[in-house]
Amino acid sequence: MRALVVVDVPRDWPLAIPHVAVVAARAYLTDPAYGSEPALRVYNLCKSYRYQSFGYYVSLLAEARGHKPLPLVGAIEDLQSQNLVRLLTSSLDELVAKSLAPIKSDEFTLSIYFGRNIAARYDALSRQIFDLFQAPLLRALFARKTGAWHVDRVETITASDIPTEHQDFVVEAARRYFSGLRPRPRRQRPPRFDLAILHDPDQAHPPSNEAALAKFARAAHALDIQTEVIGRADMGRLRYFDGLFIRDTTFINHYTYRFSRRAAAEGLAVIDDPDSILRCNNKVYLAELLPRHGIPVPKTLLVHRDNLQQIIPVLGLPCVLKQPDSSFSLGVVKAESEAELSALVSRLLEKSVLIVAQEYLPTEFDWRVGILDGRPLFVCQYYMAPGHWQIIRHASARTAYEEGPTLALPVDEAPPQLIRLALQAAKLIGEGFYGVDLKQKGKGSCVVEINDNPNVDAGNEDGVLKDALYRQVMAVFASRMAARGRHQP
Repeated sequence: MRALVVVDVPRDWPLAIPHVAVVAARAYLTDPAYGSEPALRVYNLCKSYRYQSFGYYVSLLAEARGHKPLPLVGAIEDLQSQNLVRLLTSSLDELVAKSLAPIKSDEFTLSIYFGRNIAARYDALSRQIFDLFQAPLLRALFARKTGAWHVDRVETITASDIPTEHQDFVVEAARRYFSGLRPRPRRQRPPRFDLAILHDPDQAHPPSNEAALAKFARAAHALDIQTEVIGRADMGRLRYFDGLFIRDTTFINHYTYRFSRRAAAEGLAVIDDPDSILRCNNKVYLAELLPRHGIPVPKTLLVHRDNLQQIIPVLGLPCVLKQPDSSFSLGVVKAESEAELSALVSRLLEKSVLIVAQEYLPTEFDWRVGILDGRPLFVCQYYMAPGHWQIIRHASARTAYEEGPTLALPVDEAPPQLIRLALQAAKLIGEGFYGVDLKQKGKGSCVVEINDNPNVDAGNEDGVLKDALYRQVMAVFASRMAARGRHQP
């Protein structure tokens, strides 16, 4: 995809960026050649983005033409309200405090060139602000009040605002930015869609192993979808994709959730969508939701400091205690005695005003029904780790763990009522990709929890469908990306 820098007057543009064409805003807006070119990344560096100015219309028409403008009109509008700017940047307070701690004065100005600052120590802060507002050249002004640093305002700047001694750095920052966004060498025919796969190779418990990621990529290629694995530093690139597939363990106060929200706001097909992450990531929410809709669950009590005495009468011992945002069996503990119960509850309530307590239902294995787009995709039996009451035994939160075996079964060989129950539960969350965990005692079943971002590991969940599992997931992405009408030339 060709990159184009659009400015008011090209002869006044002081930066020579290799391999990037510079055109006048008037030409971009009026020359039919630009309007008919289907694949352009437009870097709008006009002097003003005010309403109905040249700069405003460059971004507006670029969006209408299916080009990829930076900044978007939405970002331009965001920057017009400094109240909104302060609201959007409030999540950066901790990073701001850390980055500006050495500053002695009570004011500080940060110049941000394509997400970078000339001082490397401010790169992390620069990147976060750039990701929020997505304008090539920005200036952030900070003020320290009552001992704490805050963003006072963020504004766009023009090339003429760049000090002469910074210009070489800006050229290099722009060159690197453009190079990073440059597509892979073209095939004879470009793919229909581009899909970003968010994955952290250093994550201790990823939802998909490397072999599974490779199978997803091959399945996508067969459907004319080009995939690219991205990381936590790539949020600013989301607009250049048609879909986002999150293969990192999701949390609310976490970059995975921020990626999901940004991708959804950009109109991408997203799995997991932000609403699913919000709903599945909190077991308090699920404990309230499922019984309200008649979904059978283990006997459950929402615990707070004023009802501790109810746990044993309601649930008995042993019982299971769950941190609301626990995952991968971390934050889920079993209390065997009254003394142990008291100690564990006290520890968990230090982190959350509510926790979940459930009756202990010992079984040889847990069922998981993988549901995608409202249909069952796979069924597995997850057996308990040897000598343990959970499917995973953790040596500690950060060290080695041991898993029980996984047995995949054909969907039509699982108990029909179990599949129906899983579908009913998943429908309460949405139409995403869910792993519904259930326990079966005799002829009855109950839902333990609903997970967004379910595991798909080569050799486990794909034990029945094999490569067809990956093709089905990619087919859903292809359908959703097509429905959104976002064609990536």
